[in-house]
Amino acid sequence: MSTVITKRRAAAALVTAALLLPLAACGSDDDKSDKGAEKDGGAPQRADLTVLAAASLTDVFKTAGAAYEKAHPGTKVTFSFEGSQELAAKVRQGAPADALVTADTKTMDGLRSDTGTPTVIAKNRLVIATGKGNPKHVKQLKDLAKGDLKVVLAAPEVPVGRYSEQILAAQKVSVKPVSQEPNVRAVLSKVELGEADAGLVYKTDVQAADGKAEGVDIPDGQNAIAEYPAAALKTSKHSDAAAAFVKWLNSAAAQKILRDAGFQKP
Repeated sequence: MSTVITKRRAAAALVTAALLLPLAACGSDDDKSDKGAEKDGGAPQRADLTVLAAASLTDVFKTAGAAYEKAHPGTKVTFSFEGSQELAAKVRQGAPADALVTADTKTMDGLRSDTGTPTVIAKNRLVIATGKGNPKHVKQLKDLAKGDLKVVLAAPEVPVGRYSEQILAAQKVSVKPVSQEPNVRAVLSKVELGEADAGLVYKTDVQAADGKAEGVDIPDGQNAIAEYPAAALKTSKHSDAAAAFVKWLNSAAAQKILRDAGFQKP
């Protein structure tokens, strides 16, 4: 009798083990998946991130994005570059995105209910952009008031446009621009194409022009400093990954990329 019971118990144990084996295997796979999907303090390693960024970050962020993807296999970063005021409008309209980087703190401060805590990742300053060789011999801000000079500026609602108005007013320089552009890269383009003799842009924009435009430095006492805050968006579907990207922008690797492009330390 005991032999029969023993055999029955052994058979039951085998059946139970057979039923539990697939569950154990699934649990093991899940554990591996969770560990593989998390990196850098628990942020998901694999995510498709959309970052809204100021137009003046166009070139440097392409380099930074490639570096981030290399350091975070499985992650893809897509950028949307526009004037900060246009990016803010997108955020307010609920456009799907994960992080935001503006060219001024004023724009970012106006989106406090839509973002996490912002952090400044870089600074910039203005220069006078001229055509190659500076054919009109522009040497200082006051030269922009010359009647025969075609000057293009960014619109006043654009950060660089607001900075431009600020420094021109401080030096009592009256400028009648031939056009007011929606972002700093549009200003630079007008100068590069010869449609304007000069314009006010960021120092990094002239550096990225690759010889197609030249920059006339503006003394510190007459200049304005632009700050670039970055923040994750509360509507992001990848909140941890978005926060990780924003944090990475202040890492040594990202800061070197920004310094090489001409941006100043935060």
